[in-house]
Amino acid sequence: MDYKDKVAALRERMTDSREENEKMLKAEGEKYAKSGDVDGLKAVGELLIENMTEESRNELNRLTHVDGMRLDEVHNKILKLIDEKKSLEAVPLAERLYKKITVEYAPTEKSKFVSLRNPFEDNLCQLLFKDDRILNRTPFDFSQYITTYAYLLVDTGATVNAIPILETAIEYNPVDVGPRFELCEIYKIIHNKKMVLQTTRETLQIASSPIAIARCYANVGYALTESGDYEDAAAFYVASVMFAPNPAVPLEMKHLTDLKGTPIIKPSREKMVEIMKKYDMEYGPSKPVIEVATALATHYIKINDIPNALNALKITYNLTLDQNVKKLILSYEPMARMIRPDPKNVDAAQINRANITQTKSEE
Repeated sequence: MDYKDKVAALRERMTDSREENEKMLKAEGEKYAKSGDVDGLKAVGELLIENMTEESRNELNRLTHVDGMRLDEVHNKILKLIDEKKSLEAVPLAERLYKKITVEYAPTEKSKFVSLRNPFEDNLCQLLFKDDRILNRTPFDFSQYITTYAYLLVDTGATVNAIPILETAIEYNPVDVGPRFELCEIYKIIHNKKMVLQTTRETLQIASSPIAIARCYANVGYALTESGDYEDAAAFYVASVMFAPNPAVPLEMKHLTDLKGTPIIKPSREKMVEIMKKYDMEYGPSKPVIEVATALATHYIKINDIPNALNALKITYNLTLDQNVKKLILSYEPMARMIRPDPKNVDAAQINRANITQTKSEE
């Protein structure tokens, strides 16, 4: 069924009781959410609003609209202005959106609003960022919206002003790597090595993809290159391409070798671990991230919720390269595309392009 058919089918099930309608619609919404049915969720949302009293509907509109536009529509307009290279025009609109969010969805002593996007983020947040307050889910991705505002401030020259904005974005979703990466970019711009390292440590604790981990390592490599710690920088760059190849990283590595003036020998796995410990970092994914993904996969398999089980299994595999997990994924989804290749097959080419000398010891 398409969107209109779903609206019609749900409306046929509605009665004169607002309470019963709300109960039925929320139950259907949970089903659509589990299956990832966007049209179904949209249909449920429309009918939930239709089912409200006029007073409740007006209050909802007040909370979810700015200048007559829904908050997500405002954000889409901002993104369109960015694509059109109209950042200066986008800034005041982004600022109004930011103020709307932080005023209407401000934390209190007893509760706070969070923009957790899926069960994985929900569980990881509650594990790593325990909060005794009631957590209320926001209707939109406020962390992303606020991060966009911070990006615009940097783009228009108000770089330092973006720091507290990004800290606010993190409050709405502590396990979203997006605002943390933007924060790290600011510290790179203002040459604050200490905060690049600190922000990266915090990001590595929540990084749930090889791409995110690779970006963390590359950021450290950049900061260490700038401070003249060339051998240590090389270790982080090599670790980065082992997790997720990126065409920009070999260029940074080539720049590193040019600055040093002599070839840099690719460190062994043991050496990389040793160097990372110097900066209070561990090689590889955070253990809590793997534990949450594994636990969720087990839970969803037990209740036969295969879509959510696959999401958790893919996070687990891409972080661990566990072949048993890969086999399990393929048993449910034979054509599944694995995002992270084996580092033995990808890092050599990138390292060679950067003129970093390889040794016999590859591990």
